[in-house]
Amino acid sequence: MVAIPGVFLRVWHIDSLGVNSDEAVYAGQAASLAGDPELSPFFPIFRAHPLLFQGMLSVVYHFGGVSTLAGRLMSAAFGLGTVVLLYFIGRLLYDRRVGFVAALIGSVMPYLVVVNRQILLDGPMTFFATLALYLMARFAQSLQPVWLYAASGVLGLTFLAKETSILLLGGVYAFLALTRTITVRLRHLVIASAIYLAIILVYPVTVALSGASSTGRNFLVWQLLRRANHSWLFYPSVVPVAIGIPVVLAAIAGLWFLRKRSAWQEKLLIWWILGPVIFFEIWAVKGYQYLLPIAAPVAVLAARALCAIPRRVSIRRWRLSGTALFLAATTVTVSWLLLTSVVKIMPATAGTAFLAGTGGVPGGREAGQWIDANLPKDSQMLALGPSMANIIQFYGHRKTYALSVSPNPLHRNPVYEPVNNPDLAIRHNNLQYIVWDSFSAERSPFFSENLMKYTKRYHGEVVHSESVLVDTPVGKVEKPVIVIYQVRP
Repeated sequence: MVAIPGVFLRVWHIDSLGVNSDEAVYAGQAASLAGDPELSPFFPIFRAHPLLFQGMLSVVYHFGGVSTLAGRLMSAAFGLGTVVLLYFIGRLLYDRRVGFVAALIGSVMPYLVVVNRQILLDGPMTFFATLALYLMARFAQSLQPVWLYAASGVLGLTFLAKETSILLLGGVYAFLALTRTITVRLRHLVIASAIYLAIILVYPVTVALSGASSTGRNFLVWQLLRRANHSWLFYPSVVPVAIGIPVVLAAIAGLWFLRKRSAWQEKLLIWWILGPVIFFEIWAVKGYQYLLPIAAPVAVLAARALCAIPRRVSIRRWRLSGTALFLAATTVTVSWLLLTSVVKIMPATAGTAFLAGTGGVPGGREAGQWIDANLPKDSQMLALGPSMANIIQFYGHRKTYALSVSPNPLHRNPVYEPVNNPDLAIRHNNLQYIVWDSFSAERSPFFSENLMKYTKRYHGEVVHSESVLVDTPVGKVEKPVIVIYQVRP
């Protein structure tokens, strides 16, 4: 029964919009691993992240062909696996009722639902992280080292899904070091660390054997020197809403009012949360889905609080049924999450703010497919930013540069090629088309203005556009979201 709303929210109209930039990259990598001749020239196998999920997806692409639907369904399957694990974690740490409520919360939580519907690495990473959390709980309960070794191995797989999960190690070591009831022999800790190291070494060794070591180093330098893309208020303003305000309040209330009953269970969940939160709050670069691994422990803490409501509650002269309060609080919480998730998965429009990681890009697939069907195979184009360039290359199979890519190699993704002199490129007929999109223009008005200057300077003629309906004071009107211009020297 818990899985029903989770399945619906994760697969309903899952492929109604085309992929966003990150989805294009990861699906493109999987296609390159599968040897797809159309996408391999545009999406190199080795980029900024390990390849566990892309490798699994490449198997599907090898036998069934490249499909965004297949990639999204695989991501959704990992998301549903996370929901199942929430039940087992809640049952192991507390009881079956906590497990059921935790799974129900995870099933409809907007944060998990939104990311699980996309071809992103964070959903599979969160699945493995949640499995590792379960195995750590088994170790803490039994003190059998085999569970510690298993948790280390799964944490290694979590790293291979996305390397930022290495932050979970800080919480694991803090939990083991600061929990008096948990004793770990040095020998067992060394073996567990060796297992983790052996698994994560698969990625750098693979990169080295492929001859792409310089690519890995360039990505590391770029990641370390990237400029801040959001303020410090980004996570406090975005993540609690994505997880669900009632869930966050319930988790905090439970930690406070049940503090006298706190034991190793709460310490494990809290440390699992603190590692990623502290790092990414300090780290200059922030992303919507980066804190997804904390969703599982927050859901368990919230379920614990809801299930701790006593059977009888006295408020002054009033005596209330605790069971009724539990059902009411749980219903309100789940309904809040369900309604929020439904709103979140509705197709975005040009009238809504587009946040990377929250969904597909309206018009991107259609524009790319039009390019693939109507423009010469050897044509090249200039987009406003790399996000739209990735989408055009994925669907349109045409080389697309981005105007906003910095000429300074320290300030750009090593994969992206800058256009140092767009005027010269157009005059030499190396660029024949310009692609403007409203989503990039909202984020980068400076580059949008410069891009439009080139369309005017070189007699840009609109050859195709994609529009969406938006609400205005006078009713619904069509607003262009992607416009393709042909330019001439």
